[in-house]
Amino acid sequence: MSATRNLIDDAPLTTFHKKLTFFASGGPFIDGYALSIIGIALITMVPGLKMSPAEIGLVGAASLVGIFFGGGVFGWLTDKIGRHKMYIADLVALAVFSLLNGLATEVWQVVLCRFFLGMAIGADYPIATSLLAEFLPRKVRGRLLGATFVVWAVGAAVAYAAGYLLKDMGPDAWRLMVASPAVFAVITLLCRLGTPESPRWLLSRGRRGEADAVIKKVYGQQYGLADIASDSEGPAKQGKFTDIFRGRYWKRTLFVSIFWTAQVIPLFAVYTFAPDLLASFGMTGDANLYGGSFLISMLFVVGGVPGLWLVEKIGRRRLLLWTFGIIAVALAIPAFIPDVQAAPLFLALAVFALASGASSFLEVVYPNELFPTEIRATAVGFGTAISRVGSAASTYLMPVAILNFGAAGSLLIGAVISLVGLMATFLLAPETANKTLHELTTETEPVAPAAIS
Repeated sequence: MSATRNLIDDAPLTTFHKKLTFFASGGPFIDGYALSIIGIALITMVPGLKMSPAEIGLVGAASLVGIFFGGGVFGWLTDKIGRHKMYIADLVALAVFSLLNGLATEVWQVVLCRFFLGMAIGADYPIATSLLAEFLPRKVRGRLLGATFVVWAVGAAVAYAAGYLLKDMGPDAWRLMVASPAVFAVITLLCRLGTPESPRWLLSRGRRGEADAVIKKVYGQQYGLADIASDSEGPAKQGKFTDIFRGRYWKRTLFVSIFWTAQVIPLFAVYTFAPDLLASFGMTGDANLYGGSFLISMLFVVGGVPGLWLVEKIGRRRLLLWTFGIIAVALAIPAFIPDVQAAPLFLALAVFALASGASSFLEVVYPNELFPTEIRATAVGFGTAISRVGSAASTYLMPVAILNFGAAGSLLIGAVISLVGLMATFLLAPETANKTLHELTTETEPVAPAAIS
């Protein structure tokens, strides 16, 4: 097929694509920031609100439960009413509930605000990434989609830095911390104003005139619907939520759900309770607890650099297999060292952060590539929702795990979960690199290669 018939997939990388990637990154940044800042805020929140261990777990898990509902409901809604409207609305919600969180006077109010904040975060994954995926050229789709998610770790790192700067602001320092995501939500909202609707989505709804106008605005007046014929052939389609469980898509949905869950369970447990986890290693003092947490979050960012290069070089499947394997080994080793000390435990976390950073972004790459326009946001939202069931449970149980199994035992649980992700990838994952979205959703179901190499 000629390049003119695949304008979106074969277009050169432009300033528009770079700006859209930057704007889409705002959601993951706020996610990483908001979910990490709570771990530091709890240091002054716990005595300030006289919180019990159970209430601490609820506060840590509330936003993850919210992400479950936000991803599941608003992913489907995004496919129904469009990417652009939701692209703006969820940021307004992020700002409002962050500010309300800072004004809470009871634990239940904190939990409720964190829940609604999580809903807004969960909504942004299918909204922003589906819009971005439907504009990106195929040769850089994995890299730029992935880059938005690597920014998650940047948000987490900024949270630890902000927490360290705000920790001495008195007994109400936690209020400033939990309200601070509103600043980034407003900035992202202002950046996103004026972003066009996805022409692929407009075509899926039969709105050909509007789709043609977007093509001309983004790519030039000389282009139109004829230049993306592969996306506009056939009647308009309106997907149903149940479509992600039918035909070829049920296996893809199963794969996305398992690998995404296996990645985020140890990830969110570590980021939410990083200071507590490091303390269980025997590390003490602000330099170790805050500095160590900041270093781990920065290693996640560092790992993303080779990951974003490898995702197009060796492909999605091989990258995921190797990183799951490395994580499983790294987290398991301390459990087999008698009287393990802080250094091996911290090293295991460091390797985990590097390997996780090199592939966690596939959580938004794979589902956006494996499903067609009419159910793309629904699939991303479902993957987001299912993954947060496990991450919410792990976050709630992390303090209990540290208490009952110790630091090494807690990491070993993460190793076992990573092995589950590795097996699911080996058995179910197709390769999607350098293929058009049209090819990936119309070709015969690809058979996963039998080996890593």
